[in-house]
Amino acid sequence: MRYGFWLPIFGGWLRNVEDEGMPATFDYVKQVAQSAERWGYSTTLIAELYLNDIKGPEADALEAWTTAAALAAVTDELEIMAAVRPGFHNPAVTAKMAANIDRLSGGRFTLNVVSAWWEEEARQYGGVFTAHDERYDRTEEFVAVMKGLWTQDTFRYDGRFYQIQDAKLAPKPVQRPNPILYAGGESERGKTAIVTSCDAYVMHGGTVEEIEAKIADMKRRRAAVSDVPLASFGMAAYVICRDTEAEAQAELARITNVQNTSGYAGYNDFVSKSQLEQVVKLQDYSVSNRGLRPNLIGTPEQIADRILAYEDVGLDLLLLQFSPQLEEMERFARDVMPLVEQKRRTAVV
Repeated sequence: MRYGFWLPIFGGWLRNVEDEGMPATFDYVKQVAQSAERWGYSTTLIAELYLNDIKGPEADALEAWTTAAALAAVTDELEIMAAVRPGFHNPAVTAKMAANIDRLSGGRFTLNVVSAWWEEEARQYGGVFTAHDERYDRTEEFVAVMKGLWTQDTFRYDGRFYQIQDAKLAPKPVQRPNPILYAGGESERGKTAIVTSCDAYVMHGGTVEEIEAKIADMKRRRAAVSDVPLASFGMAAYVICRDTEAEAQAELARITNVQNTSGYAGYNDFVSKSQLEQVVKLQDYSVSNRGLRPNLIGTPEQIADRILAYEDVGLDLLLLQFSPQLEEMERFARDVMPLVEQKRRTAVV
Protein backbone atom coordinates (compact mmCIF):
# COMPACT_ATOMS: atom_id res chain seq x y z
CA MET A 1 0.00 0.00 0.00
CA ARG A 2 1.16 3.50 -0.83
CA TYR A 3 0.14 6.27 1.53
CA GLY A 4 -0.79 9.55 -0.06
CA PHE A 5 -2.49 12.61 1.37
CA TRP A 6 -4.61 15.52 0.21
CA LEU A 7 -2.68 18.76 0.42
CA PRO A 8 -4.59 21.05 2.83
CA ILE A 9 -5.10 23.94 0.41
CA PHE A 10 -8.52 24.82 1.88
CA GLY A 11 -7.48 25.22 5.51
CA GLY A 12 -8.99 21.89 6.53
CA TRP A 13 -11.38 19.08 5.62
CA LEU A 14 -14.18 19.57 8.15
CA ARG A 15 -17.26 21.61 7.31
CA ASN A 16 -18.41 21.77 10.94
CA VAL A 17 -15.14 22.97 12.49
CA GLU A 18 -14.27 26.60 11.89
CA ASP A 19 -10.55 26.59 12.73
CA GLU A 20 -8.63 23.34 12.29
CA GLY A 21 -5.21 24.84 12.94
CA MET A 22 -4.03 24.27 9.38
CA PRO A 23 -4.01 27.60 7.51
CA ALA A 24 -4.39 27.78 3.72
CA THR A 25 -0.89 29.17 3.19
CA PHE A 26 2.09 27.97 1.19
CA ASP A 27 4.28 27.99 4.29
CA TYR A 28 1.97 25.46 5.91
CA VAL A 29 1.56 23.13 2.91
CA LYS A 30 5.32 23.24 2.31
CA GLN A 31 5.86 22.11 5.91
CA VAL A 32 3.30 19.33 5.43
CA ALA A 33 4.85 18.10 2.17
CA GLN A 34 8.43 18.12 3.43
CA SER A 35 7.42 16.37 6.66
CA ALA A 36 5.43 13.79 4.69
CA GLU A 37 8.52 12.80 2.72
CA ARG A 38 10.39 12.12 5.96
CA TRP A 39 7.48 10.11 7.37
CA GLY A 40 7.10 7.78 4.39
CA TYR A 41 4.18 9.21 2.42
CA SER A 42 4.42 8.71 -1.34
CA THR A 43 1.95 11.11 -2.95
CA THR A 44 0.14 14.38 -2.44
CA LEU A 45 -3.08 15.19 -4.29
CA ILE A 46 -3.71 18.89 -4.88
CA ALA A 47 -7.37 19.57 -5.54
CA GLU A 48 -8.23 22.23 -8.11
CA LEU A 49 -11.04 24.54 -7.01
CA TYR A 50 -10.95 28.31 -7.32
CA LEU A 51 -13.54 28.66 -4.55
CA ASN A 52 -13.18 27.03 -1.14
CA ASP A 53 -15.54 24.04 -1.06
CA ILE A 54 -14.75 23.19 2.58
CA LYS A 55 -14.80 26.45 4.51
CA GLY A 56 -17.07 28.39 2.15
CA PRO A 57 -16.63 30.36 -1.10
CA GLU A 58 -15.42 33.46 0.75
CA ALA A 59 -12.54 31.61 2.50
CA ASP A 60 -8.91 31.38 1.43
CA ALA A 61 -7.87 28.60 -0.97
CA LEU A 62 -4.56 27.96 -2.73
CA GLU A 63 -4.41 27.47 -6.51
CA ALA A 64 -3.38 23.95 -7.48
CA TRP A 65 -0.89 24.30 -10.33
CA THR A 66 1.21 27.15 -9.01
CA THR A 67 1.32 25.34 -5.68
CA ALA A 68 2.40 22.13 -7.44
CA ALA A 69 5.25 23.91 -9.21
CA ALA A 70 6.40 25.49 -5.97
CA LEU A 71 6.34 22.14 -4.15
CA ALA A 72 8.30 20.52 -6.99
CA ALA A 73 11.18 22.86 -6.14
CA VAL A 74 11.22 22.13 -2.40
CA THR A 75 10.65 18.34 -2.31
CA ASP A 76 12.79 15.43 -3.50
CA GLU A 77 10.71 12.25 -3.66
CA LEU A 78 7.02 13.08 -3.30
CA GLU A 79 4.69 12.35 -6.22
CA ILE A 80 2.85 15.61 -6.88
CA MET A 81 -0.60 14.95 -8.31
CA ALA A 82 -2.44 18.10 -9.39
CA ALA A 83 -6.07 18.02 -10.40
CA VAL A 84 -6.99 19.53 -13.77
CA ARG A 85 -10.47 20.39 -15.02
CA PRO A 86 -10.75 20.66 -18.82
CA GLY A 87 -13.51 23.27 -18.66
CA PHE A 88 -11.05 25.77 -17.17
CA HIS A 89 -7.94 25.09 -19.29
CA ASN A 90 -6.48 25.10 -22.78
CA PRO A 91 -5.18 21.54 -23.32
CA ALA A 92 -2.07 22.54 -25.29
CA VAL A 93 -1.01 25.09 -22.68
CA THR A 94 -1.78 22.55 -19.95
CA ALA A 95 0.41 19.96 -21.68
CA LYS A 96 3.25 22.48 -21.78
CA MET A 97 2.84 23.39 -18.11
CA ALA A 98 2.68 19.73 -17.08
CA ALA A 99 5.83 18.88 -19.05
CA ASN A 100 7.62 21.78 -17.39
CA ILE A 101 6.58 20.80 -13.85
CA ASP A 102 7.47 17.18 -14.58
CA ARG A 103 10.98 18.34 -15.47
CA LEU A 104 11.19 20.65 -12.45
CA SER A 105 10.32 17.70 -10.23
CA GLY A 106 12.53 15.13 -11.96
CA GLY A 107 9.59 13.07 -13.19
CA ARG A 108 7.33 13.28 -10.11
CA PHE A 109 4.37 15.21 -11.54
CA THR A 110 1.08 13.45 -12.25
CA LEU A 111 -2.44 14.66 -13.03
CA ASN A 112 -5.87 13.92 -11.66
CA VAL A 113 -8.30 14.61 -14.52
CA VAL A 114 -11.60 15.92 -13.12
CA SER A 115 -14.64 16.72 -15.24
CA ALA A 116 -16.00 19.20 -12.63
CA TRP A 117 -19.32 19.47 -10.80
CA TRP A 118 -19.66 22.98 -9.26
CA GLU A 119 -21.73 25.11 -11.59
CA GLU A 120 -21.57 28.28 -9.46
CA GLU A 121 -17.78 28.21 -9.46
CA ALA A 122 -17.75 27.89 -13.25
CA ARG A 123 -20.05 30.89 -13.50
CA GLN A 124 -17.80 33.02 -11.32
CA TYR A 125 -14.55 32.02 -13.03
CA GLY A 126 -15.71 31.75 -16.63
CA GLY A 127 -15.35 27.99 -16.85
CA VAL A 128 -17.24 25.84 -19.32
CA PHE A 129 -20.02 23.90 -17.58
CA THR A 130 -22.32 21.73 -19.68
CA ALA A 131 -24.48 18.63 -19.37
CA HIS A 132 -22.85 15.69 -17.58
CA ASP A 133 -21.98 13.46 -20.54
CA GLU A 134 -20.73 16.37 -22.63
CA ARG A 135 -18.22 17.18 -19.90
CA TYR A 136 -16.68 13.74 -20.47
CA ASP A 137 -16.71 14.23 -24.26
CA ARG A 138 -14.61 17.34 -23.65
CA THR A 139 -12.37 15.48 -21.22
CA GLU A 140 -11.55 12.77 -23.77
CA GLU A 141 -10.53 15.37 -26.35
CA PHE A 142 -8.55 17.29 -23.74
CA VAL A 143 -6.55 14.19 -22.82
CA ALA A 144 -6.02 13.29 -26.49
CA VAL A 145 -4.46 16.70 -27.13
CA MET A 146 -2.15 16.46 -24.12
CA LYS A 147 -0.99 12.96 -25.02
CA GLY A 148 -0.46 13.93 -28.63
CA LEU A 149 1.75 16.86 -27.71
CA TRP A 150 3.70 14.81 -25.19
CA THR A 151 4.45 12.01 -27.64
CA GLN A 152 4.64 13.52 -31.15
CA ASP A 153 7.15 15.95 -32.60
CA THR A 154 4.42 17.84 -34.48
CA PHE A 155 0.79 17.41 -33.52
CA ARG A 156 -2.48 18.23 -35.25
CA TYR A 157 -5.99 17.73 -33.91
CA ASP A 158 -9.41 18.59 -35.29
CA GLY A 159 -12.07 17.81 -32.74
CA ARG A 160 -15.43 19.10 -31.63
CA PHE A 161 -13.96 21.16 -28.77
CA TYR A 162 -10.30 21.65 -29.70
CA GLN A 163 -8.35 22.33 -32.88
CA ILE A 164 -4.56 22.19 -32.89
CA GLN A 165 -2.51 23.15 -35.94
CA ASP A 166 0.99 21.67 -36.29
CA ALA A 167 1.93 22.33 -32.66
CA LYS A 168 5.31 21.46 -31.17
CA LEU A 169 6.09 20.82 -27.53
CA ALA A 170 9.66 20.68 -26.28
CA PRO A 171 11.11 19.61 -24.00
CA LYS A 172 8.91 16.57 -23.45
CA PRO A 173 8.04 15.33 -19.94
CA VAL A 174 10.54 13.16 -18.11
CA GLN A 175 7.93 10.41 -17.78
CA ARG A 176 7.32 8.47 -20.98
CA PRO A 177 5.05 8.20 -22.76
CA ASN A 178 3.29 10.65 -20.43
CA PRO A 179 2.85 11.69 -16.80
CA ILE A 180 0.40 9.32 -15.13
CA LEU A 181 -3.21 10.41 -15.63
CA TYR A 182 -5.43 9.50 -12.68
CA ALA A 183 -9.18 9.99 -12.91
CA GLY A 184 -12.33 9.18 -10.96
CA GLY A 185 -15.94 8.77 -11.99
CA GLU A 186 -18.99 6.69 -11.15
CA SER A 187 -21.28 7.20 -14.13
CA GLU A 188 -21.29 4.94 -17.18
CA ARG A 189 -19.95 7.78 -19.32
CA GLY A 190 -17.26 8.61 -16.81
CA LYS A 191 -16.01 5.04 -16.55
CA THR A 192 -15.84 4.72 -20.32
CA ALA A 193 -13.74 7.88 -20.55
CA ILE A 194 -11.37 6.68 -17.83
CA VAL A 195 -10.66 3.22 -19.24
CA THR A 196 -10.11 4.56 -22.75
CA SER A 197 -8.10 7.70 -21.95
CA CYS A 198 -6.45 7.52 -18.50
CA ASP A 199 -3.90 5.41 -16.67
CA ALA A 200 -5.19 4.94 -13.11
CA TYR A 201 -8.49 5.04 -11.20
CA VAL A 202 -9.18 6.98 -8.01
CA MET A 203 -12.34 6.65 -5.96
CA HIS A 204 -14.27 8.44 -3.25
CA GLY A 205 -14.30 6.63 0.07
CA GLY A 206 -16.22 3.35 0.13
CA THR A 207 -16.57 0.15 2.08
CA VAL A 208 -14.27 -2.78 1.31
CA GLU A 209 -17.10 -4.50 -0.55
CA GLU A 210 -17.86 -1.40 -2.62
CA ILE A 211 -14.22 -0.87 -3.52
CA GLU A 212 -13.72 -4.53 -4.39
CA ALA A 213 -16.65 -4.38 -6.82
CA LYS A 214 -15.44 -1.12 -8.39
CA ILE A 215 -11.91 -2.43 -8.93
CA ALA A 216 -13.18 -5.66 -10.51
CA ASP A 217 -15.55 -3.70 -12.75
CA MET A 218 -12.88 -1.26 -13.93
CA LYS A 219 -10.42 -4.07 -14.59
CA ARG A 220 -13.01 -5.75 -16.83
CA ARG A 221 -13.78 -2.50 -18.64
CA ARG A 222 -10.10 -1.76 -19.20
CA ALA A 223 -9.35 -5.27 -20.51
CA ALA A 224 -12.10 -4.84 -23.10
CA VAL A 225 -10.38 -1.80 -24.66
CA SER A 226 -6.67 -2.17 -23.90
CA ASP A 227 -3.96 -4.74 -23.27
CA VAL A 228 -2.38 -2.36 -20.74
CA PRO A 229 -4.03 -2.66 -17.30
CA LEU A 230 -4.82 0.35 -15.15
CA ALA A 231 -1.66 1.22 -13.26
CA SER A 232 -3.18 1.97 -9.85
CA PHE A 233 -6.37 2.02 -7.80
CA GLY A 234 -6.62 4.74 -5.18
CA MET A 235 -9.23 5.80 -2.62
CA ALA A 236 -9.91 8.86 -0.51
CA ALA A 237 -10.28 8.34 3.24
CA TYR A 238 -10.39 10.44 6.40
CA VAL A 239 -8.44 9.07 9.37
CA ILE A 240 -9.35 9.34 13.05
CA CYS A 241 -6.67 7.48 15.01
CA ARG A 242 -6.84 7.46 18.81
CA ASP A 243 -5.56 5.35 21.67
CA THR A 244 -9.04 3.99 22.36
CA GLU A 245 -12.09 3.35 20.21
CA ALA A 246 -14.18 5.53 22.55
CA GLU A 247 -11.90 8.50 21.93
CA ALA A 248 -12.12 7.98 18.18
CA GLN A 249 -15.91 7.78 18.26
CA ALA A 250 -16.09 10.95 20.34
CA GLU A 251 -14.06 12.78 17.70
CA LEU A 252 -16.32 11.40 14.96
CA ALA A 253 -19.38 12.74 16.77
CA ARG A 254 -17.74 16.14 17.13
CA ILE A 255 -16.88 16.60 13.46
CA THR A 256 -20.20 15.34 12.08
CA ASN A 257 -22.41 17.60 14.19
CA VAL A 258 -24.02 19.23 11.13
CA GLN A 259 -24.32 22.98 11.41
CA ASN A 260 -25.58 25.64 9.03
CA THR A 261 -22.23 26.85 7.70
CA SER A 262 -21.02 28.23 4.37
CA GLY A 263 -18.96 25.07 3.91
CA TYR A 264 -22.10 23.39 2.59
CA ALA A 265 -22.49 25.92 -0.27
CA GLY A 266 -21.51 23.36 -2.93
CA TYR A 267 -23.55 20.46 -1.52
CA ASN A 268 -26.54 20.76 -3.85
CA ASP A 269 -24.36 21.04 -6.96
CA PHE A 270 -22.27 18.05 -5.85
CA VAL A 271 -25.23 15.73 -5.43
CA SER A 272 -27.26 17.02 -8.38
CA LYS A 273 -24.60 17.72 -11.04
CA SER A 274 -22.76 14.40 -10.57
CA GLN A 275 -24.00 10.88 -11.23
CA LEU A 276 -23.08 9.12 -7.98
CA GLU A 277 -23.31 5.43 -7.15
CA GLN A 278 -24.10 6.03 -3.47
CA VAL A 279 -26.45 8.52 -1.88
CA VAL A 280 -24.42 11.24 -0.15
CA LYS A 281 -26.18 12.44 2.97
CA LEU A 282 -25.52 15.78 4.60
CA GLN A 283 -23.66 14.11 7.47
CA ASP A 284 -21.37 12.29 4.99
CA TYR A 285 -20.65 15.68 3.42
CA SER A 286 -19.29 16.91 6.77
CA VAL A 287 -15.96 15.50 5.56
CA SER A 288 -14.96 15.84 1.92
CA ASN A 289 -14.82 13.04 -0.66
CA ARG A 290 -16.90 10.56 1.36
CA GLY A 291 -13.85 10.20 3.58
CA LEU A 292 -15.71 8.65 6.52
CA ARG A 293 -17.13 5.73 4.55
CA PRO A 294 -13.96 3.57 4.69
CA ASN A 295 -14.17 3.73 8.51
CA LEU A 296 -10.46 4.29 9.15
CA ILE A 297 -11.60 5.29 12.61
CA GLY A 298 -10.42 3.73 15.85
CA THR A 299 -7.19 2.44 17.37
CA PRO A 300 -4.02 1.86 15.31
CA GLU A 301 -4.75 -1.86 15.42
CA GLN A 302 -8.27 -1.44 14.04
CA ILE A 303 -7.16 0.94 11.29
CA ALA A 304 -4.26 -1.33 10.26
CA ASP A 305 -6.62 -4.29 9.91
CA ARG A 306 -8.96 -2.26 7.69
CA ILE A 307 -6.11 -1.08 5.50
CA LEU A 308 -5.00 -4.68 4.95
CA ALA A 309 -8.57 -5.59 4.01
CA TYR A 310 -8.51 -2.91 1.30
CA GLU A 311 -5.11 -4.10 0.14
CA ASP A 312 -6.46 -7.63 -0.21
CA VAL A 313 -9.11 -6.49 -2.72
CA GLY A 314 -6.61 -4.64 -4.91
CA LEU A 315 -6.40 -1.12 -3.52
CA ASP A 316 -2.81 0.14 -3.68
CA LEU A 317 -3.05 3.88 -2.91
CA LEU A 318 -4.72 5.64 0.00
CA LEU A 319 -5.29 9.39 -0.40
CA LEU A 320 -5.73 10.40 3.21
CA GLN A 321 -7.13 13.43 5.00
CA PHE A 322 -6.35 14.40 8.59
CA SER A 323 -7.18 17.21 11.00
CA PRO A 324 -5.07 18.86 12.19
CA GLN A 325 -2.92 17.72 9.30
CA LEU A 326 0.65 17.73 10.60
CA GLU A 327 -0.05 16.23 14.00
CA GLU A 328 -2.34 13.49 12.73
CA MET A 329 -0.15 12.61 9.74
CA GLU A 330 2.74 12.10 12.10
CA ARG A 331 0.61 9.94 14.43
CA PHE A 332 -0.52 7.78 11.49
CA ALA A 333 3.04 7.37 10.20
CA ARG A 334 4.30 6.47 13.66
CA ASP A 335 1.49 4.23 14.90
CA VAL A 336 -0.28 2.77 11.86
CA MET A 337 2.16 2.41 8.95
CA PRO A 338 4.62 0.14 10.81
CA LEU A 339 1.75 -1.91 12.22
CA VAL A 340 0.37 -2.58 8.74
CA GLU A 341 3.80 -3.80 7.61
CA GLN A 342 4.19 -5.95 10.73
CA LYS A 343 0.77 -7.55 10.23
CA ARG A 344 1.49 -8.14 6.55
CA ARG A 345 4.75 -9.95 7.35
CA THR A 346 3.07 -12.04 10.04
CA ALA A 347 0.29 -13.05 7.65
CA VAL A 348 2.81 -14.18 5.02
CA VAL A 349 4.72 -16.28 7.54
